[in-house]
Amino acid sequence: MKRQWRGRTTAIAEQTGTWHHALTLDGVTREYRPGVLALHPIHLTVPRGRFLAVMGPSGCGKSTLLQCAAGLDRPTAGTVRIGGTQLSSLNEAALTRLRRERIGFVFQAHHLVPSLSVAENVALPLMLGGESPGDRHLRALAAVGLGDRGGAMPPELSGGQCQRVAVARALVTTPDIVFADEPTGALDPAAAEEVLTLLRQAVDHDGHTVVMVTHDPFAAAWADEALFLTRGKLVGRQERPEAADIRRVLKELGGRTA
Repeated sequence: MKRQWRGRTTAIAEQTGTWHHALTLDGVTREYRPGVLALHPIHLTVPRGRFLAVMGPSGCGKSTLLQCAAGLDRPTAGTVRIGGTQLSSLNEAALTRLRRERIGFVFQAHHLVPSLSVAENVALPLMLGGESPGDRHLRALAAVGLGDRGGAMPPELSGGQCQRVAVARALVTTPDIVFADEPTGALDPAAAEEVLTLLRQAVDHDGHTVVMVTHDPFAAAWADEALFLTRGKLVGRQERPEAADIRRVLKELGGRTA
């Protein structure tokens, strides 16, 4: 099914001329100690309505790239833009507000607050921003197939259901971009496919932008494009990636495959 979804937003953008970048990295480097670069100069643009998978061997810089792109870490050099906003121009308070209001996060661990109900967990980003959630959190829960579990507590849900709640929480603010760090890494294949379906739908049906770090070729094959890193350098890209081709590239790079 994912194959027939792919490309819908691309076609819309080409027809309307509204091709704007959700994320831009211009010469981004990250040096943790003198002479040791976790990221060499990275030049990358991610259009709105795009699903990008970032792959490569362990220690290649995938997580560092995500952290710099999401404003969780400051690059040593270069600039990062979310939409038209340059992150280096923001103080810590403004950067925190941008992450809360314009970025969604999905991690390998769902990070739900166990003392809050499922509905309260989804509403949390809105409430932290001083907004009344109205029914937005309930609609987000319904969109991930858990509209009847809003009153449940996280320990009552399966791991896959908790990760679907995490996807709803990431999308409830209608963010400019969603960063997903190994979102299926702790899930069985069926639950992983459910989460990937939701991310794919968020792109194709709602025009969201997703940047996903993953080691799993199956997961990356749901993306519009796979980006390959090694030793902090961007070394390749694949449009419309297929799992078999991804495995071949990762084997050449010495990476782990699922």
